[in-house]
Amino acid sequence: MAAAVSAVDDLVLHAPRVLGFAPTGRIADRYGLDRDDVEDHLLDLGARGWVGSAAFAGTSGWFLTEAGRAEDERRMAAELDRTGARPVVSDAHTRFLPLNARFARVCTDWQLRPTRAEPMAANDHTDWRWDERVLRALGTLGRELTQLTDPLGGCLQRLDGYGARYAAALAQVDLGQRRYVDSPEVDSCHTVWMQLHEDLLSTLGIPRGADG
Repeated sequence: MAAAVSAVDDLVLHAPRVLGFAPTGRIADRYGLDRDDVEDHLLDLGARGWVGSAAFAGTSGWFLTEAGRAEDERRMAAELDRTGARPVVSDAHTRFLPLNARFARVCTDWQLRPTRAEPMAANDHTDWRWDERVLRALGTLGRELTQLTDPLGGCLQRLDGYGARYAAALAQVDLGQRRYVDSPEVDSCHTVWMQLHEDLLSTLGIPRGADG
């Protein structure tokens, strides 16, 4: 059975929940949509009070309002019921939680390298063995993430691609682009991971932090 395809209006509303504050182009690129079409949908959603726009420091973008968050969760719940995907997404979320705890520890090890004198010392990335251990752990998590997310993409098209995006970030790390581990400015391992977590939570209507 082919994966269910979400309505464009639902995707445009859902994107700021997953991406956070995001410009039109980033929303369009996330789901492979036409930018002008996305802009039209955003303006309509804004007129309904479900999204807002803001500009600061030379950047502009869209965000969900509280009413928009409620509407998004209503639509996501309806989609799960309509497609029968709820058990698959719920199972993926349950399996994701222990991986998420491991990922958090690995990210901490990338950012910190404790010493006897300073338990919270920043990792200056001069210890090759330390960093290689962290990168091996990220690779293992990536393989497990792909196994977890493949069934998601098989039932809902909008949930496809997380494993591939994570693998692409790791490939950049292997090429020496270490910012692809955790930089919020690029599609890093951390960025992809956090977006997947938010996608699972918002799809299931679980408040952030309520899943431990």
